Amino acid sequence: MAGHEFFDPADRKRPVADPTAADPLAAEESRPACDPAFKHGVVVGFDGSTSSERALAYAIGMASRSGSGLIIVHVANRLPTTVWAGCEPPVFVDVPDHRTEVLGLELACADYLAEVPWILVERGGDICHELEEVGREYEADAIVVGSTHGIVGRIFGSVAGRLAKRAQRPVIVIP
Repeated sequence: MAGHEFFDPADRKRPVADPTAADPLAAEESRPACDPAFKHGVVVGFDGSTSSERALAYAIGMASRSGSGLIIVHVANRLPTTVWAGCEPPVFVDVPDHRTEVLGLELACADYLAEVPWILVERGGDICHELEEVGREYEADAIVVGSTHGIVGRIFGSVAGRLAKRAQRPVIVIP
């Protein structure tokens, strides 16, 4: 059965590890466990762009052929906003990106996703790190991403290139 996963706004806050804690992994233990039905699935990065739509189409075919689930990951843009409170040092506050809900609704209405079981996972942070982290949590067989075009990718390095260098599982880059 196809499905998607939306998080309540209270669930969007990611645990932050306490640097003074004895066990630095304690913060990760509070994250809800991934659905075992999607273990060894295919992770795909999706942001609604043309290249991510191509990556999604490839990942759907890959998951369908292998009989596995599809884990669609949207790494939300969390815009740091500086809050200044008098003499206190500035505090950075994450402003959530509500694009995940829009993408989730679009995906839920898409006929082409009826072929495979799928979930939508929202994360915030560095795209490469979050895709690899989701791949690790779900013990994914592969991570599929679209290629980055344009000047920003040339200057700062593409997500696909950085992910291919650091990932512990196969990375498939779709042009």
